[in-house]
Amino acid sequence: MKIDFVVLYLDGNDEEWIQEKDKYLLKENKEVDSTPKRFRNWDNLHYWFRGIEKFAPWVNKVFFVTCGQHPDWLNTDNEKLVLIDHKDYMPEEYLPSFSANPIELNLHRIKDLSEHFVFFNDDFFLTSYTKESDFFINGLPCDSFVEDPLTFKDKETINDIIINDMIVINSRFSRREVLHNNRKKIYSLVDRKGLVKNLVMSMLKRDEFVGLEFAHIPQPFLKSMFNTVWKDNYDLLDRTSKSKFRSPDDVNQWLIKFYQLLMNKFTPYNWRKSGHAYHLVDSGEFNNIDEACEAIIQQKYKMVCLNDSKVCDFETTKNKINDALDSILKDKCSFEK
Repeated sequence: MKIDFVVLYLDGNDEEWIQEKDKYLLKENKEVDSTPKRFRNWDNLHYWFRGIEKFAPWVNKVFFVTCGQHPDWLNTDNEKLVLIDHKDYMPEEYLPSFSANPIELNLHRIKDLSEHFVFFNDDFFLTSYTKESDFFINGLPCDSFVEDPLTFKDKETINDIIINDMIVINSRFSRREVLHNNRKKIYSLVDRKGLVKNLVMSMLKRDEFVGLEFAHIPQPFLKSMFNTVWKDNYDLLDRTSKSKFRSPDDVNQWLIKFYQLLMNKFTPYNWRKSGHAYHLVDSGEFNNIDEACEAIIQQKYKMVCLNDSKVCDFETTKNKINDALDSILKDKCSFEK
Protein backbone atom coordinates (compact mmCIF):
# COMPACT_ATOMS: atom_id res chain seq x y z
CA MET A 1 0.00 0.00 0.00
CA LYS A 2 1.39 3.38 -1.03
CA ILE A 3 0.86 6.25 1.39
CA ASP A 4 1.43 9.83 0.28
CA PHE A 5 1.72 12.95 2.41
CA VAL A 6 0.05 16.22 1.40
CA VAL A 7 1.10 19.51 2.97
CA LEU A 8 -0.25 23.03 2.34
CA TYR A 9 2.18 25.92 2.27
CA LEU A 10 1.86 29.69 2.01
CA ASP A 11 4.43 32.45 2.20
CA GLY A 12 2.28 35.18 3.72
CA ASN A 13 5.10 37.70 3.30
CA ASP A 14 5.13 37.45 -0.50
CA GLU A 15 4.36 40.98 -1.73
CA GLU A 16 2.79 39.79 -4.98
CA TRP A 17 0.48 37.45 -3.07
CA ILE A 18 -0.43 40.21 -0.58
CA GLN A 19 -1.36 42.60 -3.39
CA GLU A 20 -3.60 40.00 -5.02
CA LYS A 21 -5.23 39.13 -1.69
CA ASP A 22 -5.93 42.79 -0.94
CA LYS A 23 -7.42 43.30 -4.40
CA TYR A 24 -9.93 40.49 -3.90
CA LEU A 25 -10.63 41.51 -0.32
CA LEU A 26 -11.88 44.89 -1.56
CA LYS A 27 -14.42 43.09 -3.75
CA GLU A 28 -15.94 41.08 -0.90
CA ASN A 29 -19.16 42.40 0.57
CA LYS A 30 -19.75 39.73 3.21
CA GLU A 31 -18.13 38.68 6.48
CA VAL A 32 -14.79 36.94 5.87
CA ASP A 33 -11.81 35.92 7.97
CA SER A 34 -8.59 37.38 6.56
CA THR A 35 -6.77 38.15 9.82
CA PRO A 36 -2.93 38.24 9.73
CA LYS A 37 -2.66 35.16 11.99
CA ARG A 38 -3.98 33.10 9.05
CA PHE A 39 -0.93 34.00 6.95
CA ARG A 40 2.10 34.76 9.16
CA ASN A 41 5.30 32.80 8.60
CA TRP A 42 7.01 30.68 11.26
CA ASP A 43 10.18 30.11 9.20
CA ASN A 44 10.30 26.45 10.22
CA LEU A 45 9.15 24.54 7.16
CA HIS A 46 12.58 22.92 6.84
CA TYR A 47 11.92 21.20 10.17
CA TRP A 48 8.72 19.79 8.70
CA PHE A 49 10.70 18.17 5.88
CA ARG A 50 13.45 16.98 8.22
CA GLY A 51 10.80 15.36 10.40
CA ILE A 52 9.28 13.57 7.41
CA GLU A 53 12.62 12.18 6.25
CA LYS A 54 13.77 11.16 9.73
CA PHE A 55 10.52 9.92 11.26
CA ALA A 56 8.57 8.66 8.20
CA PRO A 57 11.15 7.42 5.65
CA TRP A 58 8.54 4.95 4.36
CA VAL A 59 6.39 7.70 2.77
CA ASN A 60 5.78 7.26 -0.97
CA LYS A 61 5.51 10.87 -2.21
CA VAL A 62 5.23 14.29 -0.60
CA PHE A 63 2.80 16.57 -2.42
CA PHE A 64 3.70 20.18 -1.65
CA VAL A 65 0.61 22.29 -2.39
CA THR A 66 1.05 26.04 -2.87
CA CYS A 67 -0.11 29.00 -4.95
CA GLY A 68 3.08 28.76 -7.00
CA GLN A 69 5.44 29.53 -4.12
CA HIS A 70 8.25 27.50 -2.63
CA PRO A 71 11.20 28.46 -0.40
CA ASP A 72 14.56 28.99 -2.09
CA TRP A 73 16.18 26.25 -0.04
CA LEU A 74 13.77 23.52 -1.20
CA ASN A 75 15.39 20.81 -3.33
CA THR A 76 12.78 20.54 -6.08
CA ASP A 77 14.75 17.66 -7.67
CA ASN A 78 14.07 15.33 -4.74
CA GLU A 79 12.48 12.21 -6.23
CA LYS A 80 9.86 12.03 -3.48
CA LEU A 81 8.76 15.66 -3.83
CA VAL A 82 5.84 16.69 -6.08
CA LEU A 83 5.20 20.43 -6.41
CA ILE A 84 1.52 21.22 -6.88
CA ASP A 85 0.18 24.65 -7.78
CA HIS A 86 -3.46 25.38 -6.93
CA LYS A 87 -4.15 25.80 -10.63
CA ASP A 88 -2.81 22.29 -11.27
CA TYR A 89 -5.83 20.68 -9.62
CA MET A 90 -8.46 23.26 -8.66
CA PRO A 91 -11.09 24.23 -11.26
CA GLU A 92 -10.57 27.71 -12.68
CA GLU A 93 -13.76 29.08 -11.17
CA TYR A 94 -12.34 28.42 -7.67
CA LEU A 95 -9.17 30.44 -8.26
CA PRO A 96 -7.50 32.28 -6.73
CA SER A 97 -8.27 31.06 -3.23
CA PHE A 98 -7.19 32.74 0.01
CA SER A 99 -8.97 30.22 2.20
CA ALA A 100 -7.70 26.78 3.17
CA ASN A 101 -11.18 25.28 2.90
CA PRO A 102 -11.47 25.16 -0.93
CA ILE A 103 -7.82 24.11 -1.20
CA GLU A 104 -8.42 21.17 1.15
CA LEU A 105 -11.81 20.11 -0.18
CA ASN A 106 -10.43 19.66 -3.70
CA LEU A 107 -7.32 17.62 -2.84
CA HIS A 108 -8.78 14.50 -4.46
CA ARG A 109 -8.34 16.19 -7.85
CA ILE A 110 -4.53 16.09 -7.58
CA LYS A 111 -3.12 13.93 -10.36
CA ASP A 112 -1.35 10.74 -9.22
CA LEU A 113 -2.23 11.25 -5.55
CA SER A 114 -2.57 7.84 -3.89
CA GLU A 115 -5.88 6.53 -2.58
CA HIS A 116 -4.27 6.54 0.87
CA PHE A 117 -2.82 9.86 1.92
CA VAL A 118 -2.16 11.86 5.08
CA PHE A 119 -3.06 15.53 5.18
CA PHE A 120 -0.77 18.02 6.95
CA ASN A 121 -1.03 21.70 7.60
CA ASP A 122 2.38 23.37 7.80
CA ASP A 123 2.01 23.61 11.58
CA PHE A 124 1.77 19.81 11.93
CA PHE A 125 5.18 18.27 12.73
CA LEU A 126 6.43 14.73 13.17
CA THR A 127 8.57 14.67 16.30
CA SER A 128 9.23 10.95 16.75
CA TYR A 129 9.35 7.76 14.71
CA THR A 130 6.18 6.65 12.92
CA LYS A 131 5.02 3.56 11.04
CA GLU A 132 2.54 3.14 8.23
CA SER A 133 0.23 1.56 10.82
CA ASP A 134 0.05 4.88 12.67
CA PHE A 135 -2.05 6.14 9.76
CA PHE A 136 -3.57 3.14 7.96
CA ILE A 137 -4.34 -0.45 8.97
CA ASN A 138 -5.83 -2.93 6.50
CA GLY A 139 -6.34 -0.08 4.05
CA LEU A 140 -8.46 2.00 6.44
CA PRO A 141 -7.56 5.33 8.09
CA CYS A 142 -6.55 5.12 11.75
CA ASP A 143 -8.94 7.33 13.64
CA SER A 144 -11.03 7.72 16.76
CA PHE A 145 -14.84 7.93 16.80
CA VAL A 146 -15.76 10.00 19.85
CA GLU A 147 -18.99 11.90 20.39
CA ASP A 148 -18.17 15.31 21.80
CA PRO A 149 -20.84 18.01 22.20
CA LEU A 150 -20.03 21.34 20.58
CA THR A 151 -19.20 24.18 22.95
CA PHE A 152 -18.91 27.88 22.24
CA LYS A 153 -16.56 29.34 24.82
CA ASP A 154 -14.76 31.28 22.08
CA LYS A 155 -17.01 32.50 19.28
CA GLU A 156 -14.92 32.29 16.13
CA THR A 157 -15.59 31.53 12.47
CA ILE A 158 -14.39 27.98 12.95
CA ASN A 159 -17.35 27.24 15.24
CA ASP A 160 -19.74 28.25 12.46
CA ILE A 161 -17.94 25.94 10.05
CA ILE A 162 -18.15 23.01 12.46
CA ILE A 163 -21.88 23.65 12.86
CA ASN A 164 -22.24 23.55 9.09
CA ASP A 165 -20.35 20.24 8.99
CA MET A 166 -22.66 18.78 11.61
CA ILE A 167 -25.79 20.00 9.82
CA VAL A 168 -24.63 18.09 6.74
CA ILE A 169 -23.84 14.98 8.80
CA ASN A 170 -27.25 15.00 10.46
CA SER A 171 -28.99 15.41 7.11
CA ARG A 172 -27.21 12.32 5.74
CA PHE A 173 -26.89 9.93 8.68
CA SER A 174 -29.05 8.54 11.47
CA ARG A 175 -27.19 8.64 14.77
CA ARG A 176 -29.06 5.59 16.08
CA GLU A 177 -28.18 3.54 13.01
CA VAL A 178 -24.52 4.59 13.05
CA LEU A 179 -24.10 3.78 16.75
CA HIS A 180 -25.76 0.40 16.25
CA ASN A 181 -23.97 -0.63 13.06
CA ASN A 182 -20.50 0.53 14.15
CA ARG A 183 -20.71 -0.33 17.85
CA LYS A 184 -17.64 -2.61 17.89
CA LYS A 185 -15.40 0.23 16.72
CA ILE A 186 -17.18 3.04 18.56
CA TYR A 187 -17.05 1.24 21.91
CA SER A 188 -13.49 0.00 21.46
CA LEU A 189 -10.98 -0.34 24.31
CA VAL A 190 -8.24 1.13 22.10
CA ASP A 191 -9.06 4.65 23.35
CA ARG A 192 -10.34 4.29 26.91
CA LYS A 193 -10.98 8.00 27.42
CA GLY A 194 -12.94 8.09 24.20
CA LEU A 195 -14.82 4.98 25.25
CA VAL A 196 -15.97 6.65 28.48
CA LYS A 197 -17.21 9.67 26.52
CA ASN A 198 -19.09 7.44 24.10
CA LEU A 199 -20.70 5.43 26.89
CA VAL A 200 -21.90 8.63 28.56
CA MET A 201 -23.19 9.99 25.24
CA SER A 202 -24.99 6.69 24.53
CA MET A 203 -27.50 7.72 27.21
CA LEU A 204 -28.58 10.57 24.95
CA LYS A 205 -31.65 9.23 23.18
CA ARG A 206 -31.78 11.31 20.02
CA ASP A 207 -31.23 10.71 16.34
CA GLU A 208 -28.91 13.67 15.71
CA PHE A 209 -25.24 14.04 16.54
CA VAL A 210 -24.44 16.99 18.81
CA GLY A 211 -20.76 16.92 17.92
CA LEU A 212 -17.84 14.68 17.00
CA GLU A 213 -14.32 14.98 18.35
CA PHE A 214 -11.58 16.12 16.00
CA ALA A 215 -7.87 16.56 16.58
CA HIS A 216 -5.53 19.13 15.03
CA ILE A 217 -2.95 16.57 13.96
CA PRO A 218 -2.13 14.83 10.66
CA GLN A 219 -5.28 13.26 9.23
CA PRO A 220 -5.33 10.07 7.12
CA PHE A 221 -7.79 10.15 4.22
CA LEU A 222 -9.18 7.89 1.53
CA LYS A 223 -9.20 9.88 -1.70
CA SER A 224 -12.35 8.08 -2.81
CA MET A 225 -14.19 9.47 0.21
CA PHE A 226 -13.76 13.00 -1.17
CA ASN A 227 -15.64 11.87 -4.27
CA THR A 228 -18.42 10.45 -2.10
CA VAL A 229 -18.81 13.66 -0.11
CA TRP A 230 -18.77 15.79 -3.26
CA LYS A 231 -21.41 13.58 -4.87
CA ASP A 232 -23.69 13.90 -1.83
CA ASN A 233 -23.15 17.63 -1.25
CA TYR A 234 -22.03 19.16 -4.53
CA ASP A 235 -23.82 22.51 -4.20
CA LEU A 236 -22.49 23.15 -0.70
CA LEU A 237 -18.90 22.20 -1.52
CA ASP A 238 -19.06 24.14 -4.76
CA ARG A 239 -20.22 27.26 -2.88
CA THR A 240 -17.44 26.85 -0.31
CA SER A 241 -14.88 26.39 -3.09
CA LYS A 242 -15.98 29.59 -4.78
CA SER A 243 -15.50 31.61 -1.58
CA LYS A 244 -12.20 33.50 -1.85
CA PHE A 245 -11.82 33.87 1.92
CA ARG A 246 -12.76 31.77 4.93
CA SER A 247 -16.44 32.36 5.61
CA PRO A 248 -19.00 31.35 8.28
CA ASP A 249 -21.00 29.74 5.45
CA ASP A 250 -18.21 27.24 4.66
CA VAL A 251 -17.75 23.58 5.37
CA ASN A 252 -14.23 22.14 5.64
CA GLN A 253 -12.20 18.94 5.32
CA TRP A 254 -13.46 17.65 8.68
CA LEU A 255 -16.64 16.81 6.81
CA ILE A 256 -14.70 14.13 4.90
CA LYS A 257 -13.20 12.87 8.16
CA PHE A 258 -16.67 12.63 9.70
CA TYR A 259 -17.98 10.76 6.66
CA GLN A 260 -15.17 8.22 7.02
CA LEU A 261 -16.11 7.66 10.65
CA LEU A 262 -19.85 7.40 10.08
CA MET A 263 -19.45 5.09 7.08
CA ASN A 264 -17.23 2.77 9.12
CA LYS A 265 -14.20 3.53 6.94
CA PHE A 266 -11.71 3.65 9.81
CA THR A 267 -9.67 1.53 12.20
CA PRO A 268 -9.88 2.43 15.91
CA TYR A 269 -6.73 4.22 17.03
CA ASN A 270 -5.71 6.16 20.12
CA TRP A 271 -4.50 9.55 18.85
CA ARG A 272 -4.15 10.80 22.43
CA LYS A 273 -1.04 8.66 22.87
CA SER A 274 0.46 9.50 19.48
CA GLY A 275 -0.38 13.14 18.88
CA HIS A 276 -1.18 16.39 20.60
CA ALA A 277 -2.37 19.81 19.50
CA TYR A 278 -0.90 22.80 21.29
CA HIS A 279 -3.05 25.90 20.92
CA LEU A 280 -0.19 28.16 21.87
CA VAL A 281 -1.03 30.91 24.32
CA ASP A 282 1.44 33.44 25.78
CA SER A 283 -0.83 35.97 27.43
CA GLY A 284 -2.76 36.49 30.64
CA GLU A 285 -2.47 33.82 33.32
CA PHE A 286 -1.98 30.99 30.87
CA ASN A 287 1.26 30.20 29.03
CA ASN A 288 1.88 26.79 27.47
CA ILE A 289 4.80 27.68 25.19
CA ASP A 290 7.40 26.08 27.43
CA GLU A 291 5.22 22.99 27.84
CA ALA A 292 5.02 22.58 24.07
CA CYS A 293 8.78 23.05 23.69
CA GLU A 294 9.49 20.45 26.36
CA ALA A 295 7.18 17.93 24.66
CA ILE A 296 9.08 18.44 21.40
CA ILE A 297 12.52 18.15 23.01
CA GLN A 298 11.55 14.99 24.92
CA GLN A 299 9.77 13.60 21.82
CA LYS A 300 6.74 12.91 23.96
CA TYR A 301 4.46 12.48 20.92
CA LYS A 302 4.91 11.16 17.40
CA MET A 303 3.22 14.26 16.00
CA VAL A 304 2.20 17.70 17.24
CA CYS A 305 0.23 20.67 15.99
CA LEU A 306 1.56 24.11 16.95
CA ASN A 307 -1.40 26.41 16.48
CA ASP A 308 -0.60 30.10 16.95
CA SER A 309 -4.08 31.61 16.94
CA LYS A 310 -3.63 33.16 20.41
CA VAL A 311 0.06 34.05 20.36
CA CYS A 312 0.74 37.70 21.14
CA ASP A 313 4.55 37.85 21.32
CA PHE A 314 4.97 36.06 18.00
CA GLU A 315 8.72 36.53 17.47
CA THR A 316 9.68 35.28 20.94
CA THR A 317 7.35 32.31 20.66
CA LYS A 318 8.61 31.47 17.17
CA ASN A 319 12.22 31.46 18.36
CA LYS A 320 11.43 29.17 21.31
CA ILE A 321 9.50 26.69 19.19
CA ASN A 322 12.09 26.64 16.42
CA ASP A 323 14.92 26.11 18.93
CA ALA A 324 13.01 23.11 20.29
CA LEU A 325 12.51 21.67 16.79
CA ASP A 326 16.18 22.24 16.02
CA SER A 327 17.17 20.20 19.05
CA ILE A 328 15.72 17.03 17.48
CA LEU A 329 16.00 17.95 13.79
CA LYS A 330 19.35 19.69 13.50
CA ASP A 331 20.67 17.88 10.41
CA LYS A 332 19.77 18.96 6.88
CA CYS A 333 17.75 16.49 4.83
CA SER A 334 17.53 15.55 1.14
CA PHE A 335 14.58 17.95 0.69
CA GLU A 336 17.00 20.83 1.27
CA LYS A 337 19.60 22.13 -1.19
